[in-house]
Amino acid sequence: MSVPAVFLDRDGTLIEESGYLDRLDRLRLFPWTVDAVRLLNRAGFKVVVITNQSGIGRGLVDEPFVEATHRELRARLEAGGARLDGVYYCPHHPDAEVEAYRRRCDCRKPATGLFTRAIDALGLDPARSIAVGDRWYDLEPAIALGGRGVLVRTGYGDSALARPSERVAPAHVANNLMEATTWILRQRGC
Repeated sequence: MSVPAVFLDRDGTLIEESGYLDRLDRLRLFPWTVDAVRLLNRAGFKVVVITNQSGIGRGLVDEPFVEATHRELRARLEAGGARLDGVYYCPHHPDAEVEAYRRRCDCRKPATGLFTRAIDALGLDPARSIAVGDRWYDLEPAIALGGRGVLVRTGYGDSALARPSERVAPAHVANNLMEATTWILRQRGC
């Protein structure tokens, strides 16, 4: 039986936007992050992070650092009783400095590759799932797969709203992840 998921963007949605995160001491969760994820966990959603990490391809950070960042993120959430069911990232970019990562791929948002991998690995129902992010391309894959999207105003969200997308219509716009979570729970009747 497939279950619904909330696909979360990382930078600007789950954690504060800091450009290319290159040191763990710059990793800052929003004050509401742990509570929002814990509420989604308790409501029966699988919570999955899907993030573009082109800093790898640009040679600004390496994959071991990104993986260490995700371990630290998980540890901080778990310390507050919240959990991530999966973390998926794309290291590629068509203009990457590092040749091994220079390509067009199926995993860089707005492509659906990371979403479909998570759906297959975790038994998720894309039609009952929601993506939350601060850019239009964070929402586009979930919508393309039959789900919905919520744009948050944190990170680059206000900039995205100033330039509406012709391809993406969010189901909701929220000030932050906690407001997005409240909206999601109301939609589900939790």
